[in-house]
Amino acid sequence: MRPRWQHLAHDERGMSLVFVGATFIALLSATTLAIDVGMFMTAKSQAQTSADAGALAGATALAFNNFTDRTPTGPAVQSAINTSTANKVVGDPVSVTSDDVTFPNDPVTGQADRVQVNVYRTTGRSNSVPTLLGVFFGVDRVNIGATATAQAAPANSISCVKPFTIPDRWIENVTPPWVSTTSTFDRYYDHGSHKGELMSPTADEYPVAMLGPNQPNPAYVGYKMTGTDIGTLLTIRASNGTNVSPSMFFSWAMPGMTGASDYTTNIAECNPTVVTAGMVIVQEPGAMVGPTNDGIDQLMAKDPRAEWSTSCNCVINSNAPGHSPRVFPIPLYDPDFYQNGTTNGRTATLRVANWIGFFLVGRSGNDIMGRITPILGGIDPTAAPAPADSLARAIRLVQ
Repeated sequence: MRPRWQHLAHDERGMSLVFVGATFIALLSATTLAIDVGMFMTAKSQAQTSADAGALAGATALAFNNFTDRTPTGPAVQSAINTSTANKVVGDPVSVTSDDVTFPNDPVTGQADRVQVNVYRTTGRSNSVPTLLGVFFGVDRVNIGATATAQAAPANSISCVKPFTIPDRWIENVTPPWVSTTSTFDRYYDHGSHKGELMSPTADEYPVAMLGPNQPNPAYVGYKMTGTDIGTLLTIRASNGTNVSPSMFFSWAMPGMTGASDYTTNIAECNPTVVTAGMVIVQEPGAMVGPTNDGIDQLMAKDPRAEWSTSCNCVINSNAPGHSPRVFPIPLYDPDFYQNGTTNGRTATLRVANWIGFFLVGRSGNDIMGRITPILGGIDPTAAPAPADSLARAIRLVQ
């Protein structure tokens, strides 16, 4: 009997099954880890994409649909929700409510131009992500979430501008109130013994010192994102004098422009020259009436059915929705800088202070009619800051 027990004690037959079983469990665990963790990483990436897309959509709607409507049913919140939920996470939509869309201030400028979106696939929202093999180890679902913040920041650079510019709005002290069709900027005497000196006792003002993102919105007096400027009908025509009037534009020499033909092309097409805030541009001699009209007519023909809707303050019936060539930026020049130069004998130069978006409604004779609208721009860290309430906006993810 003893020899049999001794034999069994040293018998190694069947041990391979033990090792195979242990190895199988280890492989199963590793496979579970690889499959489920890989799926979780994919889900997390997809959730971040959903949040990013929602934040960008919300910031875009904030800039181009309604900058002040931040209600649960407003375009910014609804665009953020709809875009986020359209980007699914491992096959199913995320949960995003109106409470998950917020509008934090820019921590540097203090401006309320950001949109933050939180997306969820969690147990609390009854849509947590199921595991594939983790259920064998007691983990049948996991929570996934993501946050993104986008900004509709004031843009200080822009391209596709036209070769004409109008003055930014100013404070009309001489003959108030400011009227877009009749007011003139009068700050410096332009003749007599006081030529070039500040008018006394009152003078019109364009407070350059107030421009910049670190100033409160009310400090900027020009055309604004907030208020009633968006949708305003503006009629402009070429000026052949030196008077500064809201309805009169000056032609300016774009880089590479050699004559009337190039001037017309720069109106009808998109000149890629990037114009930045604070940039000094040179006034083109002559009114360029004929070339301006030719370019405007060519531009109208590119999207003839487009029209302005006063119900949404937006362009409708365009053959290029959201990208109508009849929507373009017009540089706004600093009227103080220009008039100070002309009254003191400086060559007629214009300093870019801001931009408006302009939907070309049509032309009647030499009059060009358009609606003021927001416009897409960019951020140039080397350029002067744009006004905090600028109509030109750069849409970007910031977090």
